[in-house]
Amino acid sequence: MTVDPHILQSPAVTNLRDLGGRATADGGRVATGVAYRSAELSDASVLTDAALADLGIRTVVDLRTDAERDPRPDQVPAGAQLLVLDALADLPGGAAAQLPTLLAGGDVHVLADLDLAGEMLTVYRRLVVGEAARTAYAAFARTVVDPERTPVLFHCTAGKDRTGWAATILLLAAGVDEAGALEEFLAVNPAVRATFAPLLQQLAAMGGDPELLRPLLEVRAEYLQAALSTLHEEFGSFQGYLTDGLGLSTIEVETLRRTLRTDG
Repeated sequence: MTVDPHILQSPAVTNLRDLGGRATADGGRVATGVAYRSAELSDASVLTDAALADLGIRTVVDLRTDAERDPRPDQVPAGAQLLVLDALADLPGGAAAQLPTLLAGGDVHVLADLDLAGEMLTVYRRLVVGEAARTAYAAFARTVVDPERTPVLFHCTAGKDRTGWAATILLLAAGVDEAGALEEFLAVNPAVRATFAPLLQQLAAMGGDPELLRPLLEVRAEYLQAALSTLHEEFGSFQGYLTDGLGLSTIEVETLRRTLRTDG
């Protein structure tokens, strides 16, 4: 079994990963210890977790919506500041938002009438062109280029979709090709599936089909491809996305690249 070198173990937070170490297209490497990704930091043990403390996090970026944050607010490690950037603030609630109500009401068979995979494709396109998303990811990129605010730990709820697109932005900015970015994108599936296993068991116990829910609870290559295709259609290139989509200056783009990579 191949060991994923990007996985970091913490008893306080799941799906914790260092983006560093991946090869860039021109022979460099993504710098380690600059940008970390994870699931939400809602457990009180975050405050005392030695593994997180050792990372020296200076900024925690929370990409969740108000509805997600309010009942499960971040516990911010000592020495870090919290930056809330709701990447989907302007996306109307779909089936994903209705899921807790559906399960609570026991009407699990309605899942058969929902196109969850289609909804996920819509979300990923929105992450590229949505006004709230562009504002959030621009602020995120500017946080990463600020030496006073790194290392950065960024997350959403499970650390797969909004976090996955944020990770893709950083990897492509560092010079990783799309194949390498996809590898990182898909690498979270084992952790995410473990997180959602109890939910699928609950659904099965209620008489529902867990397979109907899987599109919502994992990442798929076609999700990222939908985002990348939208990027190229709307902005022409990744460089165009950074400058025209996110509004970053040429200097900011170059600083982001230098911050995220090492030639060693």
